[in-house]
Amino acid sequence: MERTASGVGLVALGGFVGALARYGVDVAAGDVTGAGTLLVNVVGSFALGFLVTRAVGPRTRLFVGTGVISSFTTYSTFATDTVALGTVGGTAYVAVSYGLGFAAALAGLAVGRRP
Repeated sequence: MERTASGVGLVALGGFVGALARYGVDVAAGDVTGAGTLLVNVVGSFALGFLVTRAVGPRTRLFVGTGVISSFTTYSTFATDTVALGTVGGTAYVAVSYGLGFAAALAGLAVGRRP
């Protein structure tokens, strides 16, 4: 990992971009069902799967992977949404989130491997 001021700047800038995109999804979703959180986590899983299959440099991984994708996706909101949905709804939400997340990551890996 690049431990320089430039590397920190790339992560910070990527985090800014990812956080703005995340906020945009939350505004667009406009509900408390966890749909926005599910969407960003599935999209983020796909994007990360795609990113790791590409021969990208460490600076791109810092900006996109560590910065953009990590601030776009969320685990803490996922946990909060799960609790808010109750036992039955929360359990279903976890199952759907993990199932779609793994499927999206595998799809990203597959798409990223294609020439």
